[in-house]
Amino acid sequence: QVQLVESGGGLVQPGGSLRLSCAASRSIFRFDAMGWYRQAPGKQRELVASITSGSSTRYADSVKGRFTISRDNTKNTLYLQMNDLKPEDTAVYYCNGQYGSTYWGQGTQVTVSS
Repeated sequence: QVQLVESGGGLVQPGGSLRLSCAASRSIFRFDAMGWYRQAPGKQRELVASITSGSSTRYADSVKGRFTISRDNTKNTLYLQMNDLKPEDTAVYYCNGQYGSTYWGQGTQVTVSS
């Protein structure tokens, strides 16, 4: 069993930045892939960014050039650097990890508003 715990969400003005962290309860070195998803009220959960064990990354078109996903295997932590935030980025952000099974964190709220 793996626990994933997100942190770093909050309220930020448009154009601002946040960095989300996802701490895993075990080594993420062997994770096949990890990612960040988000779910806005009334909408389906969508993939924001993902990163493989080989550090290949993929981004949703809506966040390309603004968000950066990274992983620190020594700290068992996944990150999402979010810059130039827009109101439409408002959502609950979830960490996801794949290691045999699929694991989810509990989510962290990101609100972009003036």
